[in-house]
Amino acid sequence: MDLSSLFSLQDKVAIVTGASRGIGFSIAHFFAAAGAKVVINSRNQDRLDEATHKLREKGYEVFGIANNIGYPDDRQNLINQTIEKYGQIDILVNNAATNPIFGPIEETDLNLFDKVLDVNVKAPYELSKLSLPFLRQSSAASIINISSISGLSPEKGLGLYSISKAALISLTKVFAKEWGTYDIRVNAICPGLIKTKFSEVLWSDETIREKFLADLPLKRIGEEEEIGSMALFLASQASGYTTGAVFTVDGGFNA
Repeated sequence: MDLSSLFSLQDKVAIVTGASRGIGFSIAHFFAAAGAKVVINSRNQDRLDEATHKLREKGYEVFGIANNIGYPDDRQNLINQTIEKYGQIDILVNNAATNPIFGPIEETDLNLFDKVLDVNVKAPYELSKLSLPFLRQSSAASIINISSISGLSPEKGLGLYSISKAALISLTKVFAKEWGTYDIRVNAICPGLIKTKFSEVLWSDETIREKFLADLPLKRIGEEEEIGSMALFLASQASGYTTGAVFTVDGGFNA
């Protein structure tokens, strides 16, 4: 085994959804640095352009596609444009997520329920299926689903989000079992409290933050790069015999 290339993604094409900032951007950065051609997706064109520019300035091969993967036509368009640009798909990272409500589960409107499930569960499900013909042609196919510790143990006030992330973990295991025969690996990452804009409502509130850190073994909030490095492991041949696994990156929260 050539250890010098164990984490290399040279000549691979990766799609990372929700990648204009935060965890998605960090994953795209790690992949590009490892040699991959990376397609990044976001709903916001300006943020996507900024993210693409930052990575290209470092000499990386990055292509931005602005659309909403909550919509079927946009999911198909993301796959179509990737194939038109690069002709292959080797890695799919389902990172994009939404959480438009914080509060008691009984106050969840049915329209919000549909929106959360469309983005957090249906989109990864459909994007994985749309990518299947191309992943089957890859010599090192990997799907990585970004779930959450909320998917392992529901968080108060995040009931609907927790439900969707639990479903994503189950989806990961189903695809891993069924697609192993195609030599496609499917794994999930469950971040804990990571310092991103998405989770700012939690870490910016001193009372919530201190309560969370009190029982946390590592006594600190995680950084985006700590998810990016785990994703690189799961995308590379370093994890070649790993599928259907759920990795917590949570400072020991679930220890």
